[in-house]
Amino acid sequence: MIDEENPERLRQAFVGAMARVVSSVTIVTTDGPAGRFGVTVSAMSSVSADPPLILACINRRSPACRAIAENRVFGVNVLASTQRHVAQTFAGRPERGRPFDFGCARWRVQITGAPILEGSVAAFDCRLLTAYDAGTHRIFIGEVLEATTAPGDPLLYGERRYGRRVALAGPEPTPQSG
Repeated sequence: MIDEENPERLRQAFVGAMARVVSSVTIVTTDGPAGRFGVTVSAMSSVSADPPLILACINRRSPACRAIAENRVFGVNVLASTQRHVAQTFAGRPERGRPFDFGCARWRVQITGAPILEGSVAAFDCRLLTAYDAGTHRIFIGEVLEATTAPGDPLLYGERRYGRRVALAGPEPTPQSG
């Protein structure tokens, strides 16, 4: 139910509920005529496997937002649990060094030229297909031109802190036929 009398209460309830949602930590990057930028995001998802499409949501105030729109390419890098320092750097809160500094890690380029993080557990090299504004963010949908994986556990974020996967004790559940 929308609380029209107190929109701030609804906003706070929404932000608190979203903090309970655990997601992988990604760095969305771009490079081209508008410059080289990267930003830490948690709002990333697959859209389609046929054709391969992915989305990332970026605050419209971020310089990376404008650069992705102008460069028309982006990389989505799913961080390994050992890459927290990279997440902090591209969130603007480096543990050492300068914010948004690509010197905090090793990078490579694939098809589009967008930076791809060495050691990320998954990476997607994308050409921008379309973008939509929604509230404070822009939703970028990219056509995946290349996808790569590497061993390791993904870095997770939930309850306003970083974490990693922990297997539950006991046997794996088996699907029930029905």
